[in-house]
Amino acid sequence: MGASGAGKSTSLRNFSPDEIGIFNVASKPLPFRKKLPVVNRASYQLIMQGLKKNNLRCYVIDDSQYLMAFDMFSRAKEMGYQKFTDCALNFYNLLTAIRDGTTDDTIVYLLHHVDRGDDGHIKAKTSGKMLDNQLTLEGLFSIVLLAETDGKDHWFATQSDGFTPAKSPMEMFPAKIDNDLKAVDTAIREYWGLNVKEEK
Repeated sequence: MGASGAGKSTSLRNFSPDEIGIFNVASKPLPFRKKLPVVNRASYQLIMQGLKKNNLRCYVIDDSQYLMAFDMFSRAKEMGYQKFTDCALNFYNLLTAIRDGTTDDTIVYLLHHVDRGDDGHIKAKTSGKMLDNQLTLEGLFSIVLLAETDGKDHWFATQSDGFTPAKSPMEMFPAKIDNDLKAVDTAIREYWGLNVKEEK
């Protein structure tokens, strides 16, 4: 999670093209020269199809909050609250497909924008209060990294300071790490033994 320009997409720079699949919801160019495999204009349907094949062990949805935003824009003229419920359900169904429809060693990263409340607390950006009431997005994840920058350097915060939803398992990361999602991926796999082959 992080504000625009905080280094979320840039964190993909150290992946090799053969080890990652990127679902680019807003079809914006990646902020580095390396060519990585990208599916532009990625919709729920395209993402679900790609994850169902599960040919890779690492996928990225960039930026995932646009799935909700574009969903809401497509139904902007509809009256009533049903569209808010449907929007929340569509996103939840995606998370369910990630959890239940991919192999145990597949990791899907959601790059997501943030909102800052009047009290200073940071949360995942959604399409409205009704969605927030139905879906606490950060609560569905065991790892939430916050992309931050001072205008010069970029990093990930791995634990909350009381105002952010950043969190990670004990001893997986230091409190502040480089914004390198490849290094993050390696650390996660080593911590949980996701690359260890079972001997028969």
